[in-house]
Amino acid sequence: FFLKEADLGQNRATGSLPQLSALNPHVLVSAHTGPLNEDLLQKYQVVVLTDSSLDDQKRFGDFCHTRGIKFIVTDTKGLCGQLFCDFGEGFEVLDQDGEMPASLMIDRITKDNPGVVICADDQKHGLFDGSKVIFSEVQGMTELNSIGPVEIKVCGQYSFSICDTSSFSEYERGGVVTEVKQPLVLNFKPLSEAVNDHQLLIMNDYGKIARHNTLHLAFQALHGFVKKEQRLPQSWSQSDADLLLNMVKELNLVAKLEEVDEAALRSFCFTARGDLAPMNAFFGGLAAQEVIKACSGKFTPLQQWLYFDALECLPEDGGCLKESLFSPKGTRYDAQMVVFGSEFQQKLLRQKYFLVGAGAIGCELLKNFALIGLGAGDEGHITVTDMDFIERSNLNRQFLFRSKDIGKPKSEVAAKAVAEMNPQIKITAHQNRLDPDSEGLYDYSFFMGLDGVAAALDNVEARVYLDKRCVQHQKPMLEGGTLGSKGHTLVVVPHLTESYGPAKLSSGNAIPLCTLKNFPHRIEHTLQWARDQFEGLFKQTPENVNLFLR
Repeated sequence: FFLKEADLGQNRATGSLPQLSALNPHVLVSAHTGPLNEDLLQKYQVVVLTDSSLDDQKRFGDFCHTRGIKFIVTDTKGLCGQLFCDFGEGFEVLDQDGEMPASLMIDRITKDNPGVVICADDQKHGLFDGSKVIFSEVQGMTELNSIGPVEIKVCGQYSFSICDTSSFSEYERGGVVTEVKQPLVLNFKPLSEAVNDHQLLIMNDYGKIARHNTLHLAFQALHGFVKKEQRLPQSWSQSDADLLLNMVKELNLVAKLEEVDEAALRSFCFTARGDLAPMNAFFGGLAAQEVIKACSGKFTPLQQWLYFDALECLPEDGGCLKESLFSPKGTRYDAQMVVFGSEFQQKLLRQKYFLVGAGAIGCELLKNFALIGLGAGDEGHITVTDMDFIERSNLNRQFLFRSKDIGKPKSEVAAKAVAEMNPQIKITAHQNRLDPDSEGLYDYSFFMGLDGVAAALDNVEARVYLDKRCVQHQKPMLEGGTLGSKGHTLVVVPHLTESYGPAKLSSGNAIPLCTLKNFPHRIEHTLQWARDQFEGLFKQTPENVNLFLR
């Protein structure tokens, strides 16, 4: 997405360099356009290979493993992709999940061998065998306050056993127990060994276990096919698919998979020439997150293979496979038409979409829309709205913005940036909040003119409101959100899937009223107590008066 038509015929690394450097002036980015060799690699802590041959992956993988360089491989072919990590021997993870350490109120502690700690029954402790904890503010059994981290054994959801407490003083009351994060040491296999170890495949969809195992062999077979034929399989060619299938069966004599997903394998072969922006965005994002883990020791890294496919995107009947639909047309969308055909591409160009929000997810979506050609035809159009202005703190993730844009409206700058990526895109930027006040603008005729809506919002109320409008006008909605390193997506299709629906009250963590009134003993309780007081004094009373006056 940083390459323009003016860059055709240029080297990709040198063509992207100025744009990449502009993302963050503190990061030194350089381009290397010669062949890869060991001398170059040994200067780095982390090496990521994309679009590389299996021979190179094994050769450089072994080199990096022996030198203690973290090594990542990622690749996409059409609708399938793979990711591999090797962080060497004895890689230390300092914080396995990045969550705040658990902190619990103590109800009582027994004098016993081993002693048992019973926590207050309003919160499950969530610890597991081998977790370590420290004690503070314990009255009576004060010996616990001064000993270091104690290993625990879980007895139940609210209790766990600790060391021998039979010689300690009697427990009186109070006390807080806090989890101590323990480092974890992991050992990785080099790619040349890991390639034959199916135990290292991390499943991310239990409905696709056979498919992911098959893809592991399919990627290996594809490397063999390219080495032998000096080309990728022709798109939608049955003879190439038969050839690849035989190569997979040969590999399976060693791997001994119970079942090979032949249908998925054929689809993989038919679409291997494809190169799709959303698949690359997904695998690029995952690989970048693994780089952060490799450098920081925070979060648990991938051990060691991950496969993902979106073969559901293909027509179930295989579609009408007219060769002419899939042949290159000399356009920017050729690598996409190889997978979906030219009729589908025309459909994408005609789409009319409404994007609400131009923040982190909004930027990613707009970039993908521009690359796939959504709304880039004569009849197509994208409307984006966001009431926010760009702040410096946005620049670590909202990559369509630069320092010079601080203070400008997000939607306008984002629209301009993607128009540079794909000059054909038709896009209008608004700065409206989406709520009942803007229904005059986003009215019945506006919604009825759309093909779909994408929500890149940062709060539940706005999502619920937009979802209601989409249900009302029977329009599909694509919705996503992130929280730190966690994320979710939801696709809402009228008459087919559940809608986002009204705001669900999370009953799981609701605080009982009697606790608030009589014994608020946790920080959350005191906050909620203060909120209730405040609302009683400053909200409910005036509201009642106003209601009476009206």
